[in-house]
Amino acid sequence: MTFSLTEAAAADGLAVARRTLELLRGVPEFEGRYASCPAPYTLAELAALPPLAKDDLNTALAHLEPAAEHGATWLFQSGGSTGAPKVGYAPTGFYMAKVFEHWQPLERDDVFVNAWGAGRMWGAHFLAAGLADLSGCRVIALGSVTAEEYPQWLGFLADRKVTAIGGTPSVLRLWFAHARAAGIELPSLRKVLWLGEAWQPQLEDDLAAVAPKARRHGMFGSTETWVVGSNSPDCPADTFHPFPHQLVHVGDDGLLDFTSLDPAMLNPVLRYRTGDAGELDPCPCGRPGPAMRVLGRRDNVVQVRGLGLHVDELLARVEREPGVARAQVLVTERGGRAQGVDVLVLGSLPDPQALRRELLSATFTLSTAFVHDPENVRVRVVDALISNERTGKTAGFVVREES
Repeated sequence: MTFSLTEAAAADGLAVARRTLELLRGVPEFEGRYASCPAPYTLAELAALPPLAKDDLNTALAHLEPAAEHGATWLFQSGGSTGAPKVGYAPTGFYMAKVFEHWQPLERDDVFVNAWGAGRMWGAHFLAAGLADLSGCRVIALGSVTAEEYPQWLGFLADRKVTAIGGTPSVLRLWFAHARAAGIELPSLRKVLWLGEAWQPQLEDDLAAVAPKARRHGMFGSTETWVVGSNSPDCPADTFHPFPHQLVHVGDDGLLDFTSLDPAMLNPVLRYRTGDAGELDPCPCGRPGPAMRVLGRRDNVVQVRGLGLHVDELLARVEREPGVARAQVLVTERGGRAQGVDVLVLGSLPDPQALRRELLSATFTLSTAFVHDPENVRVRVVDALISNERTGKTAGFVVREES
């Protein structure tokens, strides 16, 4: 199975894909790209269209500058890698009304802690706020906190008898690890919403100690596609049920691509690839229809504290320095969370600290993820890069677990 919808179920929505194709045909940089492609009236014709990568979508958005028909047009960060932020667009509400039609993890009597970071062109906090608004529950819009603030806020949340919390798994691990260390329990917590990175199995241990009644409810998506699908506590953590307005396709190479069938979608999402590989199969939860199992990323983006670090772009910048023969990114993790990022340089570099300061200020992921501990981003000149002892290959980035 290569599509999440049947031919009949997708038929009406393909009108949106045809409209998106016409928009993309009008982008000057795409001259000739779609010249031989017929407008898709079938799934096979859709699968024959060229896929879009992130750079392609950014090129299209720069030309189209979409605007919402109703409400404001929100611009959000859509890369989290190096250089200036790239943007994704969404109307007020962030398409969550369509999500809420099929997925309602929050109920009116919930007290929901929105722990996704707010501001800095991040979308997840506001997206979750939209979901909470539709549910009619009470909301504590907490956002990010500093290390010394956790005990006080955790006590506050326990007193308020919170029933739900949401954030990236990396952020959630901080909350529950601090609660466990401080001996604070959240007995009323029943729901853990997550989006932004893969679920971390280590969370289960802390949840069992801090909030034994809590169960996970996940979303999958990006700032380009917005929320594609969701799962329930009965689904595996890597498996999501796509919504009817999101068409998921598995290419011959195993990469997932996404096509929006929502007429209100502002981003021209037409066979857009996030870099994730996956497959479509029945879900063990028993819900009918194919589910999307995400097998992991196949591009050169590594998750650092819930943000994507584009290794190729970072290395290209470092290797432009005179005297640098080659560079490598080393991410050090403890318990699945990034503790530090080292840029290893082979060759000569007169002023590593100057380059470090530049990378830290110009790279969105590094400046944001390490805003409280910038000293853990380092540039080091080394005699040899880290290689695979078995194959002799030297990868662009290496992830090491420290005890």
